[in-house]
Amino acid sequence: MRILKSRPRGAWQRGFTMIELIVVMAVIALLLSIAVPRYFLALERGKSQVQQQNLTLLREAIDKYYGDNARYPDQLEDLVSKRYLRAIPIDPMTEAADWEVIAAPDPSLGNVYDVQSTKPAVRDLSSSSGVESGAQDAAPAQGGTTGATDGAR
Repeated sequence: MRILKSRPRGAWQRGFTMIELIVVMAVIALLLSIAVPRYFLALERGKSQVQQQNLTLLREAIDKYYGDNARYPDQLEDLVSKRYLRAIPIDPMTEAADWEVIAAPDPSLGNVYDVQSTKPAVRDLSSSSGVESGAQDAAPAQGGTTGATDGAR
């Protein structure tokens, strides 16, 4: 008589079932669907903050130029050539130094009165006010300088 070797009990249960694998994949997909949009929103917020810093830097340089020369620069490159800036900052939204120049109310005072981005910052979805974070890019009131350092004069 021949004795058949039988498998030990539970040997066929070594792997995962298809249902278990699908449940794990569904949980991972759910977690990714929560995390990925937040990640991209954080990237956009970071770009928006860098854009605001670059605009502030440009406006302060324009104000300093106006304070020293009693006129605004004719072009943004004048700020670099006269060493008010090391280089024209890059707009992180367009990834180029393509700022929109706003001319002075009086053309005899120069051409660069203010700057703003050619592509405004994205809307801040975390605030309930619905105000665009690029709203600070608006041209200043007709009254002298750009307002970035008016309190310092």
